[in-house]
Amino acid sequence: MKRFFFLLVVLGFLVNGKAKACTNFLITKGATADGSVIVTYNADSHVLFGELYFWPAADWPAGSKVDIYEWDTGKYLGQIDQVPHTYQVVGNMNENQVIIGETTYGGRSDLHHQPGAVIDYGSLIYITLQRARTAREAIRIMAELMDKYGYASEGESFSIADPNEVWIMEVIGKGEYEKGAVWVAIRIPDGYVSAHANQARITTFEYQKENRWDDPEATVFNSPDVISFARKLGYKGTDEDFSFSDFYAPVDFDGARFCEIRVWSFFKSINKQFRQNEEYFNYAKGELKHDKKLPNGHRNVDNFCTNRMPLYIKPDHKLTVHEVMNLMRDHLEGTELDMSMDIGAGPWHMPYRPRPLVWECCGKDYFNERATATQQTGFTFVAQARSWLPNEIGGLFWFGVDDPASTVYVPLYVGIKRPPQSYMQGNGSMLEWSDDAAFWVFNLVSNLAYFRYDSIHPIIEKYQQELEEKYIAYTPAVDLAANTLYDKDPDLARDFLTDYSCSTADNTVRFWKELFHFLFMKFKDFNIMKSQDMRLLDNGNNMNIPPSPYQPGYSPEFYKVIVEQTGKKFLYPKEK
Repeated sequence: MKRFFFLLVVLGFLVNGKAKACTNFLITKGATADGSVIVTYNADSHVLFGELYFWPAADWPAGSKVDIYEWDTGKYLGQIDQVPHTYQVVGNMNENQVIIGETTYGGRSDLHHQPGAVIDYGSLIYITLQRARTAREAIRIMAELMDKYGYASEGESFSIADPNEVWIMEVIGKGEYEKGAVWVAIRIPDGYVSAHANQARITTFEYQKENRWDDPEATVFNSPDVISFARKLGYKGTDEDFSFSDFYAPVDFDGARFCEIRVWSFFKSINKQFRQNEEYFNYAKGELKHDKKLPNGHRNVDNFCTNRMPLYIKPDHKLTVHEVMNLMRDHLEGTELDMSMDIGAGPWHMPYRPRPLVWECCGKDYFNERATATQQTGFTFVAQARSWLPNEIGGLFWFGVDDPASTVYVPLYVGIKRPPQSYMQGNGSMLEWSDDAAFWVFNLVSNLAYFRYDSIHPIIEKYQQELEEKYIAYTPAVDLAANTLYDKDPDLARDFLTDYSCSTADNTVRFWKELFHFLFMKFKDFNIMKSQDMRLLDNGNNMNIPPSPYQPGYSPEFYKVIVEQTGKKFLYPKEK
């Protein structure tokens, strides 16, 4: 266990400075094509090394303690009591098919960094995954940990799911006022989807005087003082009108344009009626309203935002796992905010921008768009919880590293006995190169593509889609074989899943390294060499001499910009 929290310390240094980072989609089993629960997560940070976290199940002697270090700083926070048994964790999914993801929303600054608190949000995730059997048990464990040990982080939204239920839980500490945190959790109705992206999204809810943890009909849990604590801080409205997000983390321009825009883009892609609602798009662009009356007709005495998007919607169709993977790759394509279409995209229509997010020119502030797919992603996952299979087989953790738009999601079953070598913790770091570390191999390819995006990325996408489609097509056969073995010997089934998961992941990285070699040779020195599949062609004389390369130069639009800015400087004289 000490090793586990040593790794949390190291990871803490890596994820420091993650403002406006991370995106989660939450999809109930009634909204998916195969009946699985799906939760996604892009873990975005410019200094986060993408690797697979893996902790095997373990038993602990009575009286054991766990050292806790703050995930964002590495600061030692204290100790908590260990439990007798901890469950296996593969990434952000445990052996019971419980999934937890997060996005940081910050919220009121006076409620940040509670003095003496021992539990930060990173510890909250991974400790809970080691202890929880269901989603609602995970919520209860998180609440108990914060109550007992205090909450040391800023405001967080958590995605919490199991094979049957999907919940969104939003938390914020009590600052220097009191120990612990206030929070609310809402179950997403079956057949619906939700999302969060660095802006608190739970507004009004049915307040529970007492949480009914064992009631299968319960759809809301909350801290008992979630409203009374707000009144101490100045909330004036009725209990009925209380909005968690609008009081504890009011949405502003940043929260809408940089955060809610990612939720909007997901929702509009799967629901035509939502897509056609201009009010939602205006809100996501940062056009916020604070009407004198709330939507229910009551006076808006606390000046809440009155044109918020819904917490969840029903998609027009059942979502497949591959569709969800591709939705995590969004750059606002097909909208007026498409990042590949303005001058900032450069001559090769790159849908990325160098940071900072907000920049200054000529005495005024400007900003870049913040899309779901971004260059600084450390790791990304699409986790499936499947109720019809044994947990070791049902939990399918599709994992990728680096930019989700150029990564490949590889299938990792939660019953595996070891992680793949190329994704293993300790194989490379942000300060240490490793030739077979998945993170560095995928970065080689994606960073090459950024400088000739419209020519290179389509090749990346071709092989990305082919590999993922193949792995998805394999899944039923792998499930069947594993299930057959499981009936005879569960341990043998785990051996089979370990071999399949590890070989698939490691072979993907080896293939991706070959892809980098091919792309580098094909696009060297601004040329485009002729090729077939992943092989460069010679000129027909079998002497390893290529034919003359294609040299397309800039796009016509970019040549026009050059002429507009340089006038006659480069005007080529006509022959006399």
